[in-house]
Amino acid sequence: MNIIRRPLSGFFLKNHCLLKPQAFNGGSKTVGNSTLRSLTTCNLNFFNRNIANNASVNSIIRKQSLHTSSRTAFHRTAFCKNAPANGDIATKIKSKYPVNSSNTVGYWLLGVSGLVFGIVILGGLTRLTESGLSITEWRPITGSIPPLTHEDWVAEFEKYKESPEFKQLNSHITLDEYKFIFFMEWSHRLVARVIGLTLVLPAIYFAVRKKTSAHMNRRFIGLGLLLALQGAVGWWMVYSGLDQKQLDDRKSKPTVSQYRLTTHLGAAFLLYMGMLWTSFEILKENSWIKSPEKAAQTIAKLESPLLKPFRRLSLFLVALTFVTAMSGGMVAGLDAGLIYNTFPTMSNGGEQWFPNNNELFSPVFARKEDQSDMIWRNLFENPTTVQLVHRILAISTFTTVFAAHMYVNRHKALLPKRAVQLMHYTMGMVTLQAALGISTLIYLVPIPLAAAHQAGAMGLLTLCLAFAAGLRKPRFPIRLLIRKLRAQLAQAKQGKILN
Repeated sequence: MNIIRRPLSGFFLKNHCLLKPQAFNGGSKTVGNSTLRSLTTCNLNFFNRNIANNASVNSIIRKQSLHTSSRTAFHRTAFCKNAPANGDIATKIKSKYPVNSSNTVGYWLLGVSGLVFGIVILGGLTRLTESGLSITEWRPITGSIPPLTHEDWVAEFEKYKESPEFKQLNSHITLDEYKFIFFMEWSHRLVARVIGLTLVLPAIYFAVRKKTSAHMNRRFIGLGLLLALQGAVGWWMVYSGLDQKQLDDRKSKPTVSQYRLTTHLGAAFLLYMGMLWTSFEILKENSWIKSPEKAAQTIAKLESPLLKPFRRLSLFLVALTFVTAMSGGMVAGLDAGLIYNTFPTMSNGGEQWFPNNNELFSPVFARKEDQSDMIWRNLFENPTTVQLVHRILAISTFTTVFAAHMYVNRHKALLPKRAVQLMHYTMGMVTLQAALGISTLIYLVPIPLAAAHQAGAMGLLTLCLAFAAGLRKPRFPIRLLIRKLRAQLAQAKQGKILN
């Protein structure tokens, strides 16, 4: 004889409650108590039949997943505060989006972040080949089509001839030489447009199809705004090298402002980090939902107070790596890598560890009569000082990662296995990055090494971010969902035993 047990009524934590799937009664927006009881009883019988047929745990979870369409009879799990206990709760609270986003969304974000990784490297190559000022107009739509005829090329070249860069530096180049630097900058802008389309259009599709959670939709809005800002910052940066007045104020040759270049680079890094972190979160949550019993063990370890210092350490590594990369942007903007090409000493003869104070804090860079701005302007505008700051930050990053690696190895029993592996990879990456940086310096910034060094910075940041994401606690709704799935599985197994 089959014994039908009442399903678990819910989990309560403070004043929150977890609502069970609701159903509409014949298209009506009200659900009676008897209907709700029959639905939940059928729900339990569904589990019992699957267990009786030796169905796998993953099969049960898939059939009870949160990705059921909102047009079907059952609605997704919803969370509320002080929810009423009567059966008409479906008329008052209805979940519009799932608690967790689809795995497809996570893999899509990984792909788009890969495009951002690529455009950062392409932007570095554009800078290294001095091609960034070859297009003197900002045309977001029509600029996606390059010149197609000889007359179009001549007209574009004539516009470039009016720029300060051509008049002061490139007056000798031919039309064919101009085509090369044009296509470098045009390719960079084209990839930026592709990234915009591959981020915005799928995000809208996933939101409409209810494949993303509500908090992820808000995050996508933030990423979209950051992407739009990045495009505007890109032109703001280029214009600083096209406007002769700004060049005169900076007493600079025709080149973009190092401040704006670093802002552009920083926005790209933040966009990359946001996409990568979001994809890590989505994929990790779905792996937990797929295997709730295994996830419970991992979550218990993550919620241990002993992991708090490791979590802080991981965030510090991300911040330090980011700041070091931004100082590298300042070095690139000032061409500071072309001076003091020795290591670890920093002098042309290789005899001194540091340049003298007159070189590090020169009054030449002060713009005020009382020279009150001398110190901070030297820190950001003096190529000698900027290179020294980058060296200090790079060495600090290496030593911090090395110390973190030793610390994690000593306490690896406390951490998830994946986090320990990521720290090993991070140690290897920071060693490679240090070698690339030193080689780039002593060989006078050859393009292949410089591009590899920039890629190494993003690779190191990726690993630090993955390490931090691996130590992050699950969101509150995910914790409750894992508890419910475990309880349902345990109840189904108990029902099988009673049968």
